[in-house]
Amino acid sequence: MLKAILFDLDATLLNIDMNFFLKKYFEKMVIMAAEWGFNQPEKLVQRVYKSTGVMIDDINPATSNEEAFMQDFLADGMFGSEESVKAFFDHFYQAGFPQLARYCKPIPGMPEMMKKLYTKGVKVVIATNAVFPLKALSDRINWAGIGHFNYDLVTSYEIMHFCKPHPEYYLEIADKIKVNPEDCLMVGNDMSEDLPAGKVGMKTFIVEDMLITGDVDYKPDWQGKKTDLFKFLEQL
Repeated sequence: MLKAILFDLDATLLNIDMNFFLKKYFEKMVIMAAEWGFNQPEKLVQRVYKSTGVMIDDINPATSNEEAFMQDFLADGMFGSEESVKAFFDHFYQAGFPQLARYCKPIPGMPEMMKKLYTKGVKVVIATNAVFPLKALSDRINWAGIGHFNYDLVTSYEIMHFCKPHPEYYLEIADKIKVNPEDCLMVGNDMSEDLPAGKVGMKTFIVEDMLITGDVDYKPDWQGKKTDLFKFLEQL
């Protein structure tokens, strides 16, 4: 019996083209970094991209994703102190990130699906890749029209120690919500990032509407359009 449902966010619960969105995200960051006073705002964005890759690759359980990112970002002191860098990122996510809402839109039926799911007594997790701060995730959850639900966990980079596609990411979720992996279902659209949940015993459902394929040697337990997902969850 399923006791927890884990949902990827981008292109699963929210209609968003992440390649296009990230282009606009970094364009806004360059503008705001220049306004903040950074001499080489383009290099700051390049470092963000690099340090994000370092964070994704890091599997040290003693280091949060935020710590792994900051350690690499601040390594040579090029962008100033940790205090000043964090002040800029706080400013960006408070003032700049919300302006990106126009580059995505809610998916019809998702709020109703989530409401019905909460009547079934299962735990619900927003299991998006833990590379963003909670503020950025909360914004995107709100843009999806599902920000008013009380989730058991949202996997932000402040609290997580692993990223997708590492199996440890999924084990950490199961540990945090106190549910055995075998009693969890991971719902996502990215075969390379979401199907690894199956490696730790979780069931998987791939949503095909905005499918991202990948070179993987394992298959989902279920697969279908979002309408198929709605029917599947109603039958739980």
